[in-house]
Amino acid sequence: MAHLTKTELRDGGLFGRWEAIANKFDSLNDQLTDPAVLSQSTLLVSLNKERAELEPIAHMFGEYRRVLEELSESQMMAEDQELDAEMRRLAHEELGSLKSRRDDLEVRVIELLCPEDEGNNKNSFIEIRAGTGGSEAALFAGDLLRMYIRFADEKRLRTELMESHETGIGGIKEAVLLVEGKGAFGFFRYESGVHRVQRVPTTEASGRIHTSTATVAVMPEVEEVDVHIDQKDLRIDTYCSSGAGGQSVNTTYSAVRITHIPTGVVVTCQDERSQLKNRTKAMRTLRTRIGDAEREKQEASIAEQRRSQVGTGERSEKIRTYNFPQNRVTDHRIGLTLHKLDRVMEGELDDLVAALKAQ
Repeated sequence: MAHLTKTELRDGGLFGRWEAIANKFDSLNDQLTDPAVLSQSTLLVSLNKERAELEPIAHMFGEYRRVLEELSESQMMAEDQELDAEMRRLAHEELGSLKSRRDDLEVRVIELLCPEDEGNNKNSFIEIRAGTGGSEAALFAGDLLRMYIRFADEKRLRTELMESHETGIGGIKEAVLLVEGKGAFGFFRYESGVHRVQRVPTTEASGRIHTSTATVAVMPEVEEVDVHIDQKDLRIDTYCSSGAGGQSVNTTYSAVRITHIPTGVVVTCQDERSQLKNRTKAMRTLRTRIGDAEREKQEASIAEQRRSQVGTGERSEKIRTYNFPQNRVTDHRIGLTLHKLDRVMEGELDDLVAALKAQ
């Protein structure tokens, strides 16, 4: 993460935001010494509150600038051939310490400027499907499934294979993996898309490299809907209940019709002789119907996400390439290449996940 946050900070982006916060903090300090401001208690409280929120980030920025200056000085000393060997050695040691401090500050400010999305802690469903490439694509899909399970185990997340259609030689046509625990969706949310593999299949006698794909879709688990119904959104009508053929069953206005105006859902109940009981039953039915409608909306939204995530599964839509002959994995979205594919396939996804989160 340190390498990418360094790039992100130096290229503008977060560094610009960080510097703007530090400048705003200095401006607030100036305002808080202005007699005109000190005489306005409401404004004073507001400015002090804003200053307190910005203070830790602003102080970190000051320290970061100092570390960068010291880094520059130490770098010059380490490269200065006019200095004796011992001085250059000490400068090199100082460089290591300063770089570690710089990287630590960059990681901390990323966490402050890019707070964790609450949705990251939802459980997630990971759908993996073999794409183009026949049996080799199915083998690769199986490799991805095992890679994700190993990564989840490393993060102490619980996994459960909800569905799997195997090919019989270690591959899968498709599988659905449920991942549960803190950060379950956050760790996997950027895995969605077409994954491309380049390697020599075990069945290839001539040693020719084949290219195949698998698609991955990651979706948060649909939550139980907690339905809140505002009374002002209801229109409640009462009428005389009746039996078959219009025969009067009850001459009192005990039957109830409830209309939820925002959604247009209408519920009626005339089972009970008591209007109160009919109203209570109608409200339970209304709550259930609105809840079901909301769940359907969530599920439809997630289904649309899945369709947009996986595309058609063609090689040209790739988000990541796994090149086995070169032991290389490249994420095309952020231009990150790692030469440790063997370890990635064993579940070491931290560098990829951290880079994608920071981006």
